[in-house]
Amino acid sequence: MTSPLPVYLDCNATTPLEDEVLVAMMDAYRTTFGNAGSRTHRYGLEASHAVRKAREQVAAVVGLEWDAVTFTSGATESNNLAILGLAGSAEAMGRKHIISTQIEHKAVLEPLEALSARGFEVTLLPPSSTGAVDPAAVQSALRPDTALVSVMQVNNETGVIQPIEAIAEILHGHPAVFHTDAAQGYGKDLQQLCHDRIDLISVSAHKIFGPKGIGALIVRQTGRLKGLSPVFFGGGQERGLRPGTLAVPLIVGFGVAASTAVRDYASRRNRCMAFRSRLLEALSPLGISVNGDLSITLPSTLNFSYDDIDSEAVILALKDYVAFSNGSACTSANYSLSHVLTAMNLPNSTVNAAVRWSWSHMTVEPDWNVIANRLLRLK
Repeated sequence: MTSPLPVYLDCNATTPLEDEVLVAMMDAYRTTFGNAGSRTHRYGLEASHAVRKAREQVAAVVGLEWDAVTFTSGATESNNLAILGLAGSAEAMGRKHIISTQIEHKAVLEPLEALSARGFEVTLLPPSSTGAVDPAAVQSALRPDTALVSVMQVNNETGVIQPIEAIAEILHGHPAVFHTDAAQGYGKDLQQLCHDRIDLISVSAHKIFGPKGIGALIVRQTGRLKGLSPVFFGGGQERGLRPGTLAVPLIVGFGVAASTAVRDYASRRNRCMAFRSRLLEALSPLGISVNGDLSITLPSTLNFSYDDIDSEAVILALKDYVAFSNGSACTSANYSLSHVLTAMNLPNSTVNAAVRWSWSHMTVEPDWNVIANRLLRLK
C-alpha cells in the first residue's frame, strides 16, 4: 500500500497548477497549436490572438497595457535580460554604478557579478534585522552615475516584502532605471508593482499556480530606458528582445494564472492568513524564533528556527508528513548557509537551524499536533 504524500509546504519554490490554468492549457495544446509568428493563415492568427490576450492579462496585474510584456522562460531569464540588457546603454552614457541588495536571488546577484567583471561598480545594501532594506540606504547610495537600482519585491526565503514603493518615490527625479525581481510577489502583493516609477518587472508563471517554463519581463516605457539589448539572438521575436518560437500553451496558462490571481486575490490572502495563524499557534509553545518581521511578510511564508536544531534534522523528522525546504530551492543542490539570513546578521546557529514553510490557498492543512509532537522529540 502506497503511503500518502506529505503536505506540500514549498510554494515559494513552485506552486501547483490551478485547474482553470490546466484546462486552458490543454485546450491550447489541442486547438491553438499554430506558430504565433505565422501570419498568413488561420492557425497562426489564432495563436497570435491567444498570445495577445495573455499579454493583456499579465500586464493588467501591474496596471499596464499588453505591449509592456515580453515573454521569457521565467524570472531568471527576465532578470538577466533586464540587468545585462541595460549594460550597453549604461556604458555608452558613462554611468556604470548599480545599486542592489545583499538579499537578492542568485538570478540577480550573478548577473551583477558579471557586470562587475566588466568594470561596473556594484553597491549591495544589507537588510536590517527585520529582513527589509532601508529606503534611506538606497537614497544615500545614489550617485549621478547610478544607472540601475534593482531591489526584489518579496524575498524568496523570508517572505519579507521590500519597500519598493518608498524606493520608487526616492528615485523620482533621478535617471536610474528601477528594476524589481517580482517572482515572489507578483499576483500576491498587488499595489506596489503599479507604481509608475518602476521601469522593469521580472515575473514567473509557476509562482502563481501557472506552468513552469514561462515568465515575462514587464517594461514600463519611460524616458529612462535608453535601450534594452537582447542577451541572445535569432529570429527577432518579442520585438527583438527574446528570440524563439513562442510557447503558446504555456503563455495561455500564464495569462489565466495572472487573471485568476487578481480575481481571487482577497480570498487567497484570507486563507493564507488563517493558515499562518493556526501554524503559529501550534508552533508557539515550542519556542521557535521567526526570521523576519511578520508584520511585513507575505501571509504565505514563515521562515523560522527551532531551538538551534539543525534544519536537516527538522526535515528528516517531518519528511513523511510535510514537505518544505531549508533555503532557496534554486540553489539547494549546493546547500550552504543562507546568504539572506547571514546578511540579516543572525547567529550561525540560527541560520543553520532555519527552515522555510510556504503554502497557498490550495494547501491541505496538516495535523498540527503531529508536527508539534515530532519537533518536541528532537529536543
